[in-house]
Amino acid sequence: MSNIYGLLSVGRVALATQQKAIDVTGNNIANVNTPGYSRQRLNMESTDPIRYGAGQMSRGVRANRKIDRMYDQFLGSQINNENQSLGKWEAQNNSLEKVEMIFDEASGNGLNQAMGDFWNAWQELANNPSGHVERVELLAKSQTMAGMFNETASDLEQVGKDMDTNIKGTVDEINLLSEEIADLNAKIQKAEVGGHSANEFRDQRDSVLKELSGFIDINAFEDNQGHMTVLTGGGHPLVEGVSAYELTTEINAGHYNVEWVNRDGNKTDITANISGGKLKGWIKTRDVAVPDYLGRMNDLSVSISDNVNDLHTDGYDLNDNLGGDFFSGTSALNMAVDSALLADTDLIAAGSLSGDPGDNGNALAIAELQNSILSDINSSTFDDYYNSIVSDVGSSVKNAGMNYNHQASVTDQLDNYRETVSGVSIDEEMVNLVKFQHAYDAAAKLISTVDEMLATLMNI
Repeated sequence: MSNIYGLLSVGRVALATQQKAIDVTGNNIANVNTPGYSRQRLNMESTDPIRYGAGQMSRGVRANRKIDRMYDQFLGSQINNENQSLGKWEAQNNSLEKVEMIFDEASGNGLNQAMGDFWNAWQELANNPSGHVERVELLAKSQTMAGMFNETASDLEQVGKDMDTNIKGTVDEINLLSEEIADLNAKIQKAEVGGHSANEFRDQRDSVLKELSGFIDINAFEDNQGHMTVLTGGGHPLVEGVSAYELTTEINAGHYNVEWVNRDGNKTDITANISGGKLKGWIKTRDVAVPDYLGRMNDLSVSISDNVNDLHTDGYDLNDNLGGDFFSGTSALNMAVDSALLADTDLIAAGSLSGDPGDNGNALAIAELQNSILSDINSSTFDDYYNSIVSDVGSSVKNAGMNYNHQASVTDQLDNYRETVSGVSIDEEMVNLVKFQHAYDAAAKLISTVDEMLATLMNI
């Protein structure tokens, strides 16, 4: 700035710098409602000084090629970690609500009612052991109860199949997100060559990373080239540099397992290592909750079948013959009334003595099973055992719902805090806009003044 033309250069660069600052401010204002956008700030700096008189003086202002991005890396990592838990509890809550609907007793038409009707039907038969109407009614109530067991078991198995569908779809989504992160890594590296900024691409990558964390537990870190490396919780890479690895699903014991595929195509089962995200929630419901409830329903149905069959085979029917099995099947899914009884109601063994068609001893003994404490179902009655299943389902749903609501609150708080760090404030941007506008006007005034000085010199 040793001469008047140096002043013109100062004014020119100042105009360009303030113009760029206005551009950045305008971009912030335009993205005030854009999810995941981090506000930007032009990094202004003095130009290199030159000797001026006895000292040095800067030649004005200039814009650094790298535009600052208002972003807290540690906060971003915390959001992703909490999002993993949120995804897990969301999946568990949604899937367990489906299980709860299967055990819905509020309508009065559930399995509790069916079992009560079954035992009452035996009591009615005891009041009239040779009655045809009572025998037909008993078989109808027995078929209803067996059908309820069948339906409950089938519905529970369907929940497991639904979880498999969700798992397979989620694995496909994870692969797409991993490829998107790898593609953004390449774009960031290309854009930032020479010290330029790739803030928009970084915002996009953070948004994709947050979405990915909702599906599976991950660890992510950035290298010195700007590449984001993403690992599963078990340490298997999903993204390295500009390359993405693939997850796949394989059938194992009737269900999908999640497998990681390396560069050579070799697969590693990582199902047991998944600890977060929706994948974890669905896997836990499929592999823990559903088998537990289904197993307990099988225990209940088998206990009813075995205990009723034991007594029925010791009783006598209307033909004065020992009774056969009342129920067939080995689980809740295939529990059924014996076909021979459905064909001939006289084969129901209501009596305990031979040669007495009016004997009701066996019908009374079977009816009394309702109140018996049985060792094969945890020393409880049939009703108490089933009610414990229903209670546990409700408790699991409540627990999952509470954890989901808690995690949703935590992530909301973190998102709100992120907005205070990275979000756009219209008030702040408007102030900046006025500030940069005045600076632009001042730079223009400087050029105008220098022009007048040049005119004066030309007229001397």
